Amino acid sequence: MAARPLVARQPNERLQTLIQEAGCSNAGLARRVNMVGTERGLDLRYDKTSVARWLRGQQPRGRAPGIIAEALGRKLGRTVTIDELGMANGKNLASGIGLQFSPTVIGAIEQVCELWRSDVGRRDFLSGSAVASSALVEPSRDWLITGADPSVARNTGARVGDSDVAAVAAMTEALVDLDHRFGSGHVRPVVVHYLNSVVSGLLSGSYREAVGRRLFANVARLTELAGYMAVDTGQPGLAQRYYIQALRLAQAAGDRGYGGYVLAASMSHLAAQLGNPREIAQLARAAQEGARGQVTPRAQAMFLGAEARGHALMGDASQCHAVAGRALTALEHADPEHDDDPVWIAHFDHAYLADELAHCYRDLGEPEAAARHAADSLSGHPESRSRRRAIGLVLLATAQVQQREVEEACRTGTRAAELLGTLRSSRGAEYLDDLQQRLEPYGSEPAVREFSARLEIQAA
Repeated sequence: MAARPLVARQPNERLQTLIQEAGCSNAGLARRVNMVGTERGLDLRYDKTSVARWLRGQQPRGRAPGIIAEALGRKLGRTVTIDELGMANGKNLASGIGLQFSPTVIGAIEQVCELWRSDVGRRDFLSGSAVASSALVEPSRDWLITGADPSVARNTGARVGDSDVAAVAAMTEALVDLDHRFGSGHVRPVVVHYLNSVVSGLLSGSYREAVGRRLFANVARLTELAGYMAVDTGQPGLAQRYYIQALRLAQAAGDRGYGGYVLAASMSHLAAQLGNPREIAQLARAAQEGARGQVTPRAQAMFLGAEARGHALMGDASQCHAVAGRALTALEHADPEHDDDPVWIAHFDHAYLADELAHCYRDLGEPEAAARHAADSLSGHPESRSRRRAIGLVLLATAQVQQREVEEACRTGTRAAELLGTLRSSRGAEYLDDLQQRLEPYGSEPAVREFSARLEIQAA
């Protein structure tokens, strides 16, 4: 019998690069790996010969790759992933980056940092991938049944304190304001680079339990914002990855309320954009169940508004009306001074709920109610919410088309187009495209021809 040919191993150049960057000897790395293993209850006995074998391409078994990544990450002061080590061995395929709701805090840090790094590297598979409904619903199930992380404190790496957490919070507020005013096309690259260059180092640092919880809470919010910006720049496949990781970070923060917000405000709206009404309602109900008793009436109103949207898209008018009524009632009970509300829901007011209900009645084919709520939304949104006002104008124009008020719809649509011309927002452009399609049956009318010509000039 002929001998089986040996499979030649490829030298692990990724590991070699990391060891050089860390300034470690082979023996020094082995000692660090053994120490991390001891912390995790493992009796590892690696030595310099073991590291030499890894460098020649041998793949260590079991939990070893993750422990090696942790040991090198501590020395470097940042998160190192097993993919970066060259030890993924097919277990962390690039296409799966960001799609896992990690069972551990360390895994969550690894997942989200790899997502940021890949996004900055402009890997095409991230933005070009399709959104699977299961990729949105399965993490919501994991979140719903997973208990709180017992601890998030870390004792290696650069010290992280309250001022660092405050800096992330302040940066988030500034970026939210810029996004509202100018659209995500201008702002998203800044967000992603900040996450990858600054925030990843904070997550990999050393922090007390209370500081760590606050850090995860603020990073969750900024990660969700990056996901929303991916939606607004026409990258839904990338958005779902950010939303899943924001949900996991909220879990690490111990904030069930914000986890519900990610499900209802982010994931469910992405499902709406993709035309998956059943998933919209499922995600919104998961938010209500998972955050029960831990959110204010304002947040409850938002969760219910998202659920109503799902019922509307499924054509269930009676259920939509019932849930919409509950949303309005919840908002009536909200603190008018917003004193009881966390920062992530304080923006949700009657204008935002009116916007959600305008979508509902548009989808149910009830144009009078849709127009009324769209007008309420516009009257409540300040000038600084440019994108939201533009979308409100398109919703109003759509209701006017449904009522056969074609000339008025074109005038309203022109105002929306002028406002969107000041933004870089793919989401806004999609709303305008939808309005144009609804106007096609009236294409022979002068107002429609003029409106279409304006849009062509603006797009040129």
